[in-house]
Amino acid sequence: MTDALAISQRLGAELVDLRRALHRIPELGLHLPETQQMVLDALDGIDLEVTTGESLSSVVAVLRGRAPHEGERPVVLLRGDMDGLPVTEEVDVDYASQRPGTMHACGHDLHVAGLVGAARILDELRDELVGDVVLMFQPAEEGPGGAEPMIREGLLEAAGRRVDAAYAVHVYSADYPRGTWFGRPGPLMAAADEVHVVVRGLGGHGSAPEKTRDPVPVACEIVLAFHTAVTRQFTVWDPVVLTVGRIAAGTKDNIIPDDAHVEATLRTFSREHRAKAHEVVTRVAEHVAAAHGMTAEVTIGNGYPVTVNDEAEFDFAKATVTDLFGEDRWADMVNPEAGSEDMSFVLDEVPGCYLNIGAAVHEDLTIVEDNHSPRAAFDDSVVPDVAAALAELALRRTRQLAAR
Repeated sequence: MTDALAISQRLGAELVDLRRALHRIPELGLHLPETQQMVLDALDGIDLEVTTGESLSSVVAVLRGRAPHEGERPVVLLRGDMDGLPVTEEVDVDYASQRPGTMHACGHDLHVAGLVGAARILDELRDELVGDVVLMFQPAEEGPGGAEPMIREGLLEAAGRRVDAAYAVHVYSADYPRGTWFGRPGPLMAAADEVHVVVRGLGGHGSAPEKTRDPVPVACEIVLAFHTAVTRQFTVWDPVVLTVGRIAAGTKDNIIPDDAHVEATLRTFSREHRAKAHEVVTRVAEHVAAAHGMTAEVTIGNGYPVTVNDEAEFDFAKATVTDLFGEDRWADMVNPEAGSEDMSFVLDEVPGCYLNIGAAVHEDLTIVEDNHSPRAAFDDSVVPDVAAALAELALRRTRQLAAR
């Protein structure tokens, strides 16, 4: 057993208590004052260089290693996201959310406790740490995004020089057995963009459509054309997923409206297809509308980029967790997921790896529900393992970088 794993097990009960305290007070978005204060309190007593965000309730803490090293010291970043979701909890536990309509339904409370645990472990092992570690406690992963403003506020240079590598862990309430680590090299999660289309027509009486330019059937045609374009203009080996979630028009059955609205989510797995999809969606909407003598205004909100695991960093991270926990606790992901993640902004800037671990509360995976469900439940016995893995990644990677 490594020192990091032994320390994590000793700290386990305290970390679980922290997770449950966080679970009771979920907060949303960029501003999480109570969560931020709880993180600061949990870090109190550790020798850290702490800064808080200017435009969001982030916490950045730099932990300096004490192992001797000549020249520039390596820097590794460890990240934990802090925000909850606008979901009313239906899990019957004594630490359930005390805020109706808000819940840690994606397990970010476990991430925070795991990162605090990693800080505690690294603090005890400073004499073995040959570099510096940036601890990134991030709001708003669920939207509107906290990683990008943290980068703008100097996250990647917080230690005095740019981060060399970055790591994060996510828990899953379903799909994989409790304690099973999983991941893949290359694209891990999709880019996610919001598509808004406004079809501009000319309204009038429903009894005389020939006197109008009816935007409703045109909007419907655009929806069908979108799905045709996705299946006919993109290879299935680099998929594009477009889902229309909202169509809105009109106020009454016998009134043809001036405008119709279409809203969709667009998921892509490469920079090339993301750029091409933006162009195709815009062209299809504008030209379908033009064919009917109307116009379409298309707005595509640049959301989160593709989350890409650097292949060398993935190999290193996989080797680290399998060495810590055993080969039997690892599962290779065959395909990426169409969900998105704003750790992608960090991984666009520096090489790194995003790993996952199963935290299902039952062995029977057919009866548990997925992240974001009001009934999503997480077994927090995995928190010490998350802490140990993050700390060990920092210890081993700084050692490797220093040896170059």
